[in-house]
Amino acid sequence: MDAPQKQIRNINYMRHIERLAQILLRLDNRENIFPWLRLAALVIGGIFTFLAFQYGSTWFGWATLIFSLGVFSGVVFLHRQLNQKIKRCKLTLEQDTIQVSRMNLDWVNIPLAIDTPSDPHHPFEGDLNLTGARSLLHLLDTAISQGGSSRLRQWLLAPVPDPETIQTRQQLVRELTPLTGFRNHLPLLFKLQSDEKTPPLDGQPLLDWLEKKADHRSLKTLTIFLSILAALNITLFFASLITSLPPLWMITFITYAAVYLFKYKTYRSLFDDAYDLWNGLGKIRRLLFHLEKYPYPPDSSIGRLCAVFSQPDSRPSRALRKISIISSAASLQRNQILWLPVNALLPWDLFFAYQLERCKTDLRHRLPVWLDTLYEIEALNSLANYAYLNPDLSFPLILPSEDIPTNPLLHVEGLGHPLLPDQTRVCNDFTLSRVGEIAVITGSNMSGKSTFLRTLGINLRLAYCGSVVAAKEFQAAPVRIFTCIQLSDSLTDGISYFYAEVRRLKVLLDAIEIENPYPLFFLIDEIFRGTNHRERQEGSAAYIRALTGKHGAGVIATHDLTLADLAEQIDALHNYHFRDDVHNGRMAFDYRIRPGASPTTNALKIMKLEGLPV
Repeated sequence: MDAPQKQIRNINYMRHIERLAQILLRLDNRENIFPWLRLAALVIGGIFTFLAFQYGSTWFGWATLIFSLGVFSGVVFLHRQLNQKIKRCKLTLEQDTIQVSRMNLDWVNIPLAIDTPSDPHHPFEGDLNLTGARSLLHLLDTAISQGGSSRLRQWLLAPVPDPETIQTRQQLVRELTPLTGFRNHLPLLFKLQSDEKTPPLDGQPLLDWLEKKADHRSLKTLTIFLSILAALNITLFFASLITSLPPLWMITFITYAAVYLFKYKTYRSLFDDAYDLWNGLGKIRRLLFHLEKYPYPPDSSIGRLCAVFSQPDSRPSRALRKISIISSAASLQRNQILWLPVNALLPWDLFFAYQLERCKTDLRHRLPVWLDTLYEIEALNSLANYAYLNPDLSFPLILPSEDIPTNPLLHVEGLGHPLLPDQTRVCNDFTLSRVGEIAVITGSNMSGKSTFLRTLGINLRLAYCGSVVAAKEFQAAPVRIFTCIQLSDSLTDGISYFYAEVRRLKVLLDAIEIENPYPLFFLIDEIFRGTNHRERQEGSAAYIRALTGKHGAGVIATHDLTLADLAEQIDALHNYHFRDDVHNGRMAFDYRIRPGASPTTNALKIMKLEGLPV
């Protein structure tokens, strides 16, 4: 597939990377000067301050000291600003380099954000290269949070498509694709306040902590009671100083101290709680502020999705400002000099413990919504980034379920595998006209049958996510997908390859019998390859007859040319094939699908070419 727009975009990225590298070199050279400037400011300031005190007046000495400290602080400030600029430049350079790696399928330099083991019982996960290293998820995922990566993974593995959801996602992806600044700013903000060892953002521990509830009412009552005692203490103390009133404040103070110390153990984790809350929110607060303040296009779908961040009564900035104040107040516990006298006068810690519980109650309802929306945006950004990096790919047309009887179940033109490089990707046209139809693909070894099955399946999953697909034209009905392509035996469970295949095909047969508004689309590679030739032929023919005419359709790839003869007996069965040839003593394939059964085989050719006796 020719990709002139993609090549231009790739060139633009490479030029930007070169400019960033030059800028970074200049910034690094400038940064090397600052340690000497700091030392010079410190030494010269110290000398001038000494001379001012030694030979000038005292006020002149103090003025010189303050001026020297100001100069030194200014140099330190400028140094920090430069380091921040260098870090931003390095992160931007890293982002652009990864973008080029995604365009060129340079897997080594594409970060793998989430690596969850695949489910062997899933209808299609293990066969379509959707998850794991060098997979579609590996290529697409740009999320900085575990929740965003998991959300994208859920979309790729959703067993049942929803046409309305697909249309909504497509619209969001279309809007987000040109918004490179919006998309790239989220990971940049996160990395600017993180170091290289910072793991992906995980909001679940914070949600779990917020669910831990304290006795809100008793804390409020205790705070009010101790506040009254504290006010009474101060009043009686000053009354005893001004008037002849006896020191009754000692009685109220002892009562105050006894109650405070008795109950304080329950709430002494205030500082840790406030610190944990602020530290946890600190990893996402800049992201939330970005989503809150971004100027979304009027009447846009992305603006409506992000409306949860801009509602007057639930703005993240408003809620997090309260947490900042409480965190700052709770930090008094670190100051052992001030902590005792302040809490002796006022129930400081208990008051802010109560305020913290109030904030937790408020965040308990708002934070899950914020995080859920953030995860949704991150997953959408991944799809939009893929569309941006591959401008020659197209958005598919997903038909509503009621249009299935009057339209082809699947019609594609120029369809290729998205995980193959553009230079080697071969594209094909293909159509499945109706439910109940089966395409049997025959062909030689290595001719492209299995890759074609995966090409159909992986592009369907892209389409159902709301993404662009690797095709010039792609029209599909909503279908359930089931595959039987890459099976293995299990030594630990005592399961042979043949028995694993039989169980998998039985699950497929049961799935096609289930009543469902969406037909089953199946992809099968080499039925019953784990048994002898005669039983494989009989079993395969019987199995294909059992699938034909049911609430499903699919594609079956096989080496067995006798299965192509079934097309003479079954009207819903259609034959296709891939060809091979020998050029200059080597096997050659064009990977083009053609109608009809395969006219050739290549097993003996390969054996002969490799020097085996035939």
